[in-house]
Amino acid sequence: MILTILVLLPLVGALVTAFVPDALARLVGLGFAAATLVTGIVAALRYDVGGGMQLTETHTWIESLGVHYALGVDGLGLLMVLLTVVLVPIVLLAGWRESDAPGNGGARAFFAWTLALEAMSLAVFTATDVLLFYVVFEATLIPAYFLIGGFGRAGRGRAATKFLIYQLAGGLIMLASVIGLYVVSANAGSPSFLLSDLAAIDIDETTQRWLFVGFFIAFAIKAPMFPVHTWLADTTEKATTGTSVLLVCILDKIGTFGMLRFCLGLLPDASQWATPVVVVLALVSIIYGALVAIGQDDVLRLIGLTSLSHFGFIVLGIFVFSSTGGAGAILYMVNHGIATALMFLVAGFLIHRTGTASIREMGGVERTAPVLAGVFLVAGLAACGLPGLSPFVSEMMVIIAAFDHHWAVGAVAVLAIVLAAFYALWMYQRTMTGPGRVGAAPVVDLDRREVGIVAPLLLALVLFGFYPMPLLDVINPVVHDTLANVGIGQEGGPQ
Repeated sequence: MILTILVLLPLVGALVTAFVPDALARLVGLGFAAATLVTGIVAALRYDVGGGMQLTETHTWIESLGVHYALGVDGLGLLMVLLTVVLVPIVLLAGWRESDAPGNGGARAFFAWTLALEAMSLAVFTATDVLLFYVVFEATLIPAYFLIGGFGRAGRGRAATKFLIYQLAGGLIMLASVIGLYVVSANAGSPSFLLSDLAAIDIDETTQRWLFVGFFIAFAIKAPMFPVHTWLADTTEKATTGTSVLLVCILDKIGTFGMLRFCLGLLPDASQWATPVVVVLALVSIIYGALVAIGQDDVLRLIGLTSLSHFGFIVLGIFVFSSTGGAGAILYMVNHGIATALMFLVAGFLIHRTGTASIREMGGVERTAPVLAGVFLVAGLAACGLPGLSPFVSEMMVIIAAFDHHWAVGAVAVLAIVLAAFYALWMYQRTMTGPGRVGAAPVVDLDRREVGIVAPLLLALVLFGFYPMPLLDVINPVVHDTLANVGIGQEGGPQ
């Protein structure tokens, strides 16, 4: 029941916020986000780190089709739930004033759509029925579209349309695989969309491969991966930074979450069959994302493209089929959400002060805003995997697993570390050092509210950088169960 409450709280909050006076919208929205955070923490405290699907709820929805309202979380789902409930209040606080900028839809709409997106995302991460997953997977597009198109910079309408077209195309392809699973279960004797029922069916190799293609394309678009990533940079460039945090740090995780839950969980033979192609696509995403990021002048577009590289690392960790790689990939999902959220939010604070997102028009910020510059530097160093910050742990785990898979795969992945250091430090140098802009007013440093917004993210980066075991204790049972389902032992060899 607690998972139902977790999903309903922000959904009810979205409805209430949409109809209260503008003066109350912020407080009401933040209150519901805080209540959702507390509920998520309570759910986490009830979770047994020993693993398995827990906090389950199952109710018949459409009996003739075998559809159920079924919720539950394992370690993977729990971490995605916690990431979501933590980031949403931070985004609302960061967008406290941003949502009232000229041309935007107002605070009431921003807070309501954000809560609606939170509700749909939580439903995705907790759904254990495939059709329910698909329904809420598609439903996330509604608030996301209005957040992109209703708030941000000129050209946001076109970016929102491009985002929607890509996502809808992926969803339609996935629908074919969802229907295919129904046919498979019906032929096995009893139609069912429950993950537990589907996992028990012996699906022939050819059918697995066709179903895998449908799911993987949809999840690759969502993640995003090369070559279906082109909506990403346009979206992060035109949307508000708070919206970008919701999309890149929460919504895009549905892609890699789905690869683990559906591709490896239900279609293990097809996942191994596709591994050579997926690994190549992951490596291309890693290198291409880093190279293209280096040449960007728009700071938000640059940050968006770095996520293409980071998601390549996550997918690589998933498909090298080892305990180290799998644990590193899931840990990377959490760490990327923290580090990239920090980078987007600080970039938003910087743009608000300078009035531009152009890197070449910035400079000298560290002289008058040392705290802002320092936080931006930490976020950049986290992006390039500095030891002592949490992304380093997950990145090293994936690279070690890549070398175990094949030395050439590991060598290409290591190259990305050099490229990441280049784009992160060069971005910092051009925006923060050197002379200030001629004739421009000095950049004001972060105020107390803004420091309070970024402080939890900074703390998490350092804490999990030195002590990631609380996360790994939750992750390891998931990885063990997933590899066992694929027929891979803990050391990466066949069982």
